[in-house]
Amino acid sequence: MGLQNINIPTAKRYLPLLISYIIDWVFIIGIALIGYGFHKVTPNHHPFTLTDPSISFPYTVHETVSTAVLVVVALIAPAVIIVLVTLVIIPGSWGRGATWRVKVWEWNAGWLGLALAVAGAFMATEGLKDLYGRPRPDMLARCDPDLSNIGDYVVGGLGGKVEVAFAGLTYLSLWLCAKFSIGFPYLAHSPFGQDLRAQKCETIRDLGAAPPVLLVILAFVPMAVAFFISASRWFDFRHHAFDIIFGSVMGMVFAWGAFRLYHLPIMRGGGWAWGARSRRHAFFKGVGLPSHIGGDNWSSMKDIPQTESRAAGQDIDLESGSRNLAE
Repeated sequence: MGLQNINIPTAKRYLPLLISYIIDWVFIIGIALIGYGFHKVTPNHHPFTLTDPSISFPYTVHETVSTAVLVVVALIAPAVIIVLVTLVIIPGSWGRGATWRVKVWEWNAGWLGLALAVAGAFMATEGLKDLYGRPRPDMLARCDPDLSNIGDYVVGGLGGKVEVAFAGLTYLSLWLCAKFSIGFPYLAHSPFGQDLRAQKCETIRDLGAAPPVLLVILAFVPMAVAFFISASRWFDFRHHAFDIIFGSVMGMVFAWGAFRLYHLPIMRGGGWAWGARSRRHAFFKGVGLPSHIGGDNWSSMKDIPQTESRAAGQDIDLESGSRNLAE
């Protein structure tokens, strides 16, 4: 069943669903505000000694990547790219009005994932920095030697900019991989242990192909930028090596979680986001229900031709990913 057969709901009919996603945005903004509150909290002060060489590095006045540059690179630029790609590559074979509603939904899903990844990473890193209270590598040079400034300069803890950079830019890389089908060729798992062994190599090799190298480079440019930002925190003496590594991993975890929450798997989803919640399950899913999808979801509208739905179900086995396995 192709997306051209999906009946896109009107905003008036699905007002509760629309409100539920507005509430999602409110909570994401709330997560970011909590992170800002953590940023303003007086952190714990981890004991240190003035003879510790690990906090005696020189102070770099002009850091390579400022906060403003980070916001542009890790948040604004990915958001703009998501909008442009969505408007350009989303096909329009099911009517002008429905096409624009699909584009808006893909746009919304793309931004929801990006915002959740960045906001979650920001809140986590600011909260953990307050708990750890680890001195920065250049702390003594910053205090110089007035220790009354310690409250402003002591906290390194985690690579805050590193985590935000990897959250936003890793999400963008995953999003581009999904939209342009950039991934490793794979063979779907089969419920029959000997299924693939019984096939000729010539048949198996035609089941997948490597994407163009140009697209691979395009998808991993954001990751390269994230690695550059993390390296700059090292040679600017803003964070210790462990802080940078830990922050990078946390950022990628938030990016992956947000991507999988809103988007289908890269090589199996055709580049689409998950559908919207149903009206009945817009705010809450009761016990015993399998998911937030219901009979009033986009792909379950009654005016979808039933013959085509049955034919699609007969041709494709979702467990194995192959056609007519019994043959």
